[in-house]
Amino acid sequence: MNLAKNKRKLAWALGCVALGLTISGCGGGNSTSTKETLGPTGTETTTETTTETTTETTTETTTTSTTEEYQYPTRHDKDSVTPTVINKETVTVDVSSDSLYVKKVENLNDNFILGMDSSSVISLEDSGVKYFDYDGTETDLFKVLAESGINYVRVRVWNDPYDSDGNGYGGGNNDIDKAVEIGQRVTKYGMKLLVNFHYSDFWADPAKQKAPKAWDGLNINDKCDALYNYTYESLLQLYAAGVDVGMVQVGNETTSGMSSETDWKKISMLMNAGSKAIREIYPDALVAVHFTNPEKAGRYADFARRLRDNNVDYDVFASSYYPYWHGTLDNLAKVLNTISSVYGKKVMVAETSYAYTTEDTDSWGNTIGKPSTTDGNKYDYPISPAGQVNHVVNVVDTCVNQMTDCIGVFYWEGTWISVGNDWATNQTKWETYGSGWASSYAAEYDPNDAGKWYGGCAVDNQAFFDATGHPLETLKVWALMKDGNTSVPKYVDGVESVEVTFNTADTIVLPEKVNVIYNDNSSAQVNVTWDFPDSLREAIPSGGNKDYVITGTIEGGKEVECLLHVLMTNYIKNYSFETTTQGKLDNWVYEVDGTLNDDYKVLVSGENPKSGSQAFHFWANNANTVKFNVHQEITGLQAGIYNYHLGILGGANSKPALAASQNIYMYVLINGEEKYRTAMNFTTWDDGYKVYSIEGIEVEENDVVVVGFYCEANEASSWGDFDDALLNLVG
Repeated sequence: MNLAKNKRKLAWALGCVALGLTISGCGGGNSTSTKETLGPTGTETTTETTTETTTETTTETTTTSTTEEYQYPTRHDKDSVTPTVINKETVTVDVSSDSLYVKKVENLNDNFILGMDSSSVISLEDSGVKYFDYDGTETDLFKVLAESGINYVRVRVWNDPYDSDGNGYGGGNNDIDKAVEIGQRVTKYGMKLLVNFHYSDFWADPAKQKAPKAWDGLNINDKCDALYNYTYESLLQLYAAGVDVGMVQVGNETTSGMSSETDWKKISMLMNAGSKAIREIYPDALVAVHFTNPEKAGRYADFARRLRDNNVDYDVFASSYYPYWHGTLDNLAKVLNTISSVYGKKVMVAETSYAYTTEDTDSWGNTIGKPSTTDGNKYDYPISPAGQVNHVVNVVDTCVNQMTDCIGVFYWEGTWISVGNDWATNQTKWETYGSGWASSYAAEYDPNDAGKWYGGCAVDNQAFFDATGHPLETLKVWALMKDGNTSVPKYVDGVESVEVTFNTADTIVLPEKVNVIYNDNSSAQVNVTWDFPDSLREAIPSGGNKDYVITGTIEGGKEVECLLHVLMTNYIKNYSFETTTQGKLDNWVYEVDGTLNDDYKVLVSGENPKSGSQAFHFWANNANTVKFNVHQEITGLQAGIYNYHLGILGGANSKPALAASQNIYMYVLINGEEKYRTAMNFTTWDDGYKVYSIEGIEVEENDVVVVGFYCEANEASSWGDFDDALLNLVG
């Protein structure tokens, strides 16, 4: 299997496990259009100018708290439209299960949104996918969802996801026509629709926010006109079709910008253009903005402040939350509660999901598979049906009972399943109907991602339907969590892998017990028997720095893995920057040029450790800022030859980061004199940690040795981490 390909797919997943898509045309047509001098909410405003710098994802700008230099359009097409009346079917939510444990979510009421993103369903059905109810009868997918407790459906919309010959880019080929079709079916079964405008022709996410082809080269005023008209016309189609739209997103995961704009004033103008059109077509609908990476300290508070300072008109601050990447639920509640309390906004989880199996059903690798023991990759729950259920319940419970003004949770693409049984058949369908994440035709618009890695669905193992379209028992969680379903047998659902570290001179003792997770999400310590033969024990001391995976079993036969790190004796104390005393890093000395503040941070952080839970981290919003020196003195070394190793990870605005803008090196002083130096550099997050070495360090008895690293990074938005500093005697 192509490792580079898999790494790229994971990078796509990290950016895209929170995706979204839409239609062509954004002009005013033959309608009448007038101009008004309006603020974001339709009132005249005054000007207040402040100078500020942005987060790591946006450019420095001078913000203006009004839009008086731009006049928003106003249209009245809706006045002449009579909506279609959709005959609604009565849906009864009446499910039960004798095997699915579901904890009761206290205080969960009928107004709380339990939503499902089902954007790709039409392309799947065009590819031959059929959906069934719990009795095995073929039926409308949306009827099954409604009968299972889902009350809202989210659909992404792309402006023009087609090439000039009409070939779809894939990912559902989600233009406005598909949103209308989905919306009518959703409305028929008594659910509401969330319309998720990406304002792009294909996936908009933290990694890319590309403007639609038709908007290429437009100045910001013309782009605002185009966005307003496109939003107005798209929503007018939904309105005319009788679709019950309850909420509309202006942008998808706009963490790094929107429609090729990265300046906050321009982003805000675009958002307000969309919001104005929404208010005119669906005045009772909620307007949502959407961001991701709640685990990044201060990020959401900064976004909310900028939205306020630029008078963006919105109701809901929505976040993606994928437990693989986005930190803890407690942290999510904390940051969203801040938005509610400080800025008076409703909050919501716009995307989440969890895998129920590691099986790949469509011959295209999954974003999430079995946790890698060698990478120390542990998930919050076992990858299992019970793990999927417990994740959903805990997210909803956090939103209901730990947040002050959370209105709902949407599960991302829980209906996206395989379109066939083999690669050749699937590939043809992905290309023809757009039912994979991307087709080859997307290369013209997104050459560096979709153009290279186009293919199938990477989240079929996170769905609520099996590969044949039959609902899993886990789909019932949406209905059962209101009252709970706890009178079911208890069983061991998963076993947590363990990780231990020893030096080559140590006697290795593996844990006698491991932690098991039950289907009710409780845990316990149980005995384990390790397969660790004497022959391996005896070989380890001469193996140097090396990782070993030891397999064990618990009672009942379930297997567990232990990741054993064996290190040559390391003479650097606090080598992975794990310990501090009263806020000061133990054993290390560091000197920083410049003043540390919100735009320049040098600190120990848990964001990107190579091992353990911490690394030495830096980040600077502005160029020509980063300059620091970190070192440790070591005495009492025996005479001999030593090697010094150090890992580095990082990135900047350029992708990859420019090596020419960096002056980074590791060094060794002997008795106060620099004897050894090796240049280092970082490129992108995708490349992972690079380990640099200084080998053949000659140390005499009583020498005073200093090991250290110096960092000067001059590109804007430079960030990086240093970890695992090792000094080993090798001869």
